Amino acid sequence: MRIGILTSSRADYGIYLPLLQKMKNDSFFEMEIIAFGSHLSKNHGYTLNDIEKDGYTCIHAISSLISNDDEQSIASSYGLTVLKFSDFWASHAYNLVFCLGDRFEMSAAVQAGIPFGVKFAHLHGGETTLGAIDNVYRHQITLASKLHFTATDVFRKKVINLTDSVEDVFDVGSLSLNDIKSFVPIDRVAFFEKFNVPDEEFALVTFHPETMSFHDNVQYAQEMKGALKAISEKIFVIITMPNADTQGSVYREALEKLKNEFPNRFLLIENFGKINYFSAMHYAKILIGNTSSGILEAASFEKYVVNVGDRQKGRVQSDNVLNCEFSETAIILSVAEALNFDKYNGKNVYYKQGVADIIIKITKEYL
Repeated sequence: MRIGILTSSRADYGIYLPLLQKMKNDSFFEMEIIAFGSHLSKNHGYTLNDIEKDGYTCIHAISSLISNDDEQSIASSYGLTVLKFSDFWASHAYNLVFCLGDRFEMSAAVQAGIPFGVKFAHLHGGETTLGAIDNVYRHQITLASKLHFTATDVFRKKVINLTDSVEDVFDVGSLSLNDIKSFVPIDRVAFFEKFNVPDEEFALVTFHPETMSFHDNVQYAQEMKGALKAISEKIFVIITMPNADTQGSVYREALEKLKNEFPNRFLLIENFGKINYFSAMHYAKILIGNTSSGILEAASFEKYVVNVGDRQKGRVQSDNVLNCEFSETAIILSVAEALNFDKYNGKNVYYKQGVADIIIKITKEYL
């Protein structure tokens, strides 16, 4: 069966990996990677190179991302992505195409496929992120998809409500956690030397814009900058840089200024890759920011997370998450509280065993 895999960023590609590795070695599937979005952006690390290194027999590269990140540029990128994929779907047919998450580029690629009758299988539908316009894109993708793999039963029920059908909606858990029990981090000394990290505790930080609060992001970026400056006096800070979201450059500029002002207290990483990122999470003392990995994955690494603002508001959370408002004072106080905790010993509500195998089994039955 001919299977397409839509991947628009380093984030969704890392989540896909356990499934891709199994499909690549299964003769039932003739798998093709369709890479677009920030994968082809030099400003975001040109992660198409990482995909090519993984040795797939067929990779399609579609460039459609405008470099600016204001509202008009994001809308223009959406339209350009639709145009590029209208040509792609006209000349490429698949038995099933996998799509994941809630990015605007992913939504555009999927919307372009509707007139062509493309059958989509959506991962991570039904979730809620009240502080991001991704909420809208995610639900658009859900409505355009035929097969659904959700991360919790709560999200499965939301997909059923959205589609008005219980058919082909499955609660399988989070795919990114598929191999978490057997994950072996990079050797600590090797990791610290590779990224020039000082031999001390560090916080792992990722901030993205709150895309439902366009006019607040300039202030939020300064609140973040002030908080991280104070936090860096107590603990070293490793920062993974923002994705291609509306006003993401505002946060990038603030983070780059921090690095320039305090070069010995901050490390900025454009693209860790999954193994390095999971290793960083393993060795980190805590996580700080508003990224989905703090909600989905950190609990499996026994880490506490300071989740800032509303970007992830509405997602089901494990007990390792400390929520705070997007203010310098609130972030500093929450981080101080989290630093006093030992390892998190509770469960991860997103974990289920053998997610990739379950998805493959259901997909084969569906086809």
